[in-house]
Amino acid sequence: MFALTRKGKTIIVLLGILFSLIGPAQANPRYAAIVIDAENGAVLHAANADASRYPASLTKMMTLYLLFEAMEQGRMSLNTTMPVSAHAASMPQTNISLRKGDQLRVRDAIPALIVRSANDVAVVVAEALAGSESGFARRMTAKARELKMYNTTFRNASGLPDNQQISTARDLATLSLRLMKDYPAYYHYFSTSSFTYQGRTYRSHNRMVQNSPGVDGMKTGYIRASGFNVATSALREDRRVVAVVMGGKTAQSRDQHMVSLIDRSIGRATQVARVSAAGAPAAERLVVSTRTVRQTVRQAPQTQAPQTPAPAVVAVQPVSLTDNSGWAVQIGSFRVPEQARDRASDAARRLGDLAQAQAAVTEVEISNRKLFRARLIGLEENQAKSACQRLSRQGMDCLVVRL
Repeated sequence: MFALTRKGKTIIVLLGILFSLIGPAQANPRYAAIVIDAENGAVLHAANADASRYPASLTKMMTLYLLFEAMEQGRMSLNTTMPVSAHAASMPQTNISLRKGDQLRVRDAIPALIVRSANDVAVVVAEALAGSESGFARRMTAKARELKMYNTTFRNASGLPDNQQISTARDLATLSLRLMKDYPAYYHYFSTSSFTYQGRTYRSHNRMVQNSPGVDGMKTGYIRASGFNVATSALREDRRVVAVVMGGKTAQSRDQHMVSLIDRSIGRATQVARVSAAGAPAAERLVVSTRTVRQTVRQAPQTQAPQTPAPAVVAVQPVSLTDNSGWAVQIGSFRVPEQARDRASDAARRLGDLAQAQAAVTEVEISNRKLFRARLIGLEENQAKSACQRLSRQGMDCLVVRL
């Protein structure tokens, strides 16, 4: 044995710091990560984003997606009861100790999947929707293809170990975004910190929702083969990002790395937006759709046939970016303003009873590319969520954002 000198201890400490600065991908072969701007889909960070990984309990996000879909289609409701089979009751921890013959309500199943990450509940939902877990897994994989998650295959509803159940950080970020966009009325469940069932209170595994500024969802996961995974959505400085980190060595180190990625990515996205915004006066960057269309009609030569104005359900007063407050529904980002204007007008037409909404087009620059965002603005939070939900049912992609 030998004693370390002060100099030797200092060298060891410095080596430790240096090792901590080496990219996680080099130090950990299970590591993968991606951060996406939720408003426009821009990738703000990626490392091994398309490498095959085990999703673990992030699988339950797809289980929830299909449950929400069934609820939207009227096949299930919060009060629907689902039978517990022997197979479901046999699922290992984590679970909520369901027994064969029990009846579980959907309103209890949702927080059990998110907060407790209950494997027995995942099977109950799978069997209720598809008759068997294996049949449900096939539906999960088919839905993954429909959502353009081309590198994902599901074999069970829970994320318990299966060598053939694989996904990628990019695919799971896509699923996270689609949960938010397709079923905004249910997104609030992902911020649930605890729930009580049969007299027992369960606390969330997702510490980031309580401890990380701006984080308001989504889901954690762990099996030995995957390491510690997390999918996260965060809103800061009027920017929302969705991020996935896979293969963490501990839950704490995974969360710390996620916070670092969110900090850097939101800072980068905000800086790009500010640089873009500085390029033109606010009144030039924000165009109220109906005003633009009506001006086109007035200025058209008399020899041309008059154009049909957009629906008169939105305000026609100019709106500056600094005037914006409240919530909006983002319909999409487009390369030309006419496409964005038409899309926003179409959305307004579909929501003709939402008289206070304003169809607007904002100009942004992302990665040196000019884009035009179609939005409905001037809404309260509940109005924006309801509007997006209605548009989604009509096949129109949308996202609820805070202005």
